[in-house]
Amino acid sequence: MIKTHRRKKIVRMRGKGAGSHGWGFRKSHRKSGHRGGKGMAGSGKRADQKKTLVIKLYGNAYFGKQGITSKKTERDKRKRINLFSIGQNLASYGKKEGDKWIINLENYKILAQGEVTEKLVIKALEASKSAIEKVKKAGGEIILSK
Repeated sequence: MIKTHRRKKIVRMRGKGAGSHGWGFRKSHRKSGHRGGKGMAGSGKRADQKKTLVIKLYGNAYFGKQGITSKKTERDKRKRINLFSIGQNLASYGKKEGDKWIINLENYKILAQGEVTEKLVIKALEASKSAIEKVKKAGGEIILSK
């Protein structure tokens, strides 16, 4: 005689063994709970499988220690430029009027590294004392907007 109905394995094996019912180690046939969660969940100590995802989203800076300042400390993001690079790229920074170069660098702080050979009139946010002296000595001036 052929058996037409077969009881489910969970019914037949109730109370016997580790509760794996032929799925090997008990953990391997739970629902999605043992796989961790969505997003950054489960990206802890043993999350080698998530490393590529984390690096794509956040870059390598996500792992390890990043310096001695806290992440809340704001960095000084002011733009700076040296007299040396202004002198090298005069045509791209400004235009010549007579014997003077008019240069507009309103968002920059002018620093003194380099020599001044031309007469420069620079509009800037800030400038170091030595930069102002160098430009004045060459016959120009720095106009500060601050």
